[in-house]
Amino acid sequence: MIMRSLRLEADLDERVRRAAAVEGSSVSEFLRIAADERAQRTLSQRPSERLADVIGSVNGGGGHARDTGGAFADALNERRRTR
Repeated sequence: MIMRSLRLEADLDERVRRAAAVEGSSVSEFLRIAADERAQRTLSQRPSERLADVIGSVNGGGGHARDTGGAFADALNERRRTR
């Protein structure tokens, strides 16, 4: 078993201690279960679910992305000419 340490704010530490006591488990066991549940939930989500709150929220400014390849090539050619 690997040992980790973490810092908790005083109010969260108190809630964790109380919740562990209610469940009849140690604080360490309570935190292990909480970490396992969170890891499973996070890892089971598809990337689109993890990014759902930001998908579609950015406006690219009018679809000029197709011009970037040409603009980059022009910039490189200009740089070569000035050297």
